[in-house]
Amino acid sequence: MPQELVSALCLVAVLEGLMLFVAPRAWRQAMVQLVQRPDGALRGFGLLMLGLGLAALWFVRQG
Repeated sequence: MPQELVSALCLVAVLEGLMLFVAPRAWRQAMVQLVQRPDGALRGFGLLMLGLGLAALWFVRQG
């Protein structure tokens, strides 16, 4: 289990780095827009992404 968790975190780092490498201007613009959003909107988006990620993980692990 710990090895899978570390592997998943490493994959997240790779994907984040890839976005910064491929499209730094778009990434910066997205961050500027995120900073301007109210806390409630960010929480809602975070909850949505959490739910989608858990659902995708469940789907992938099932089979």
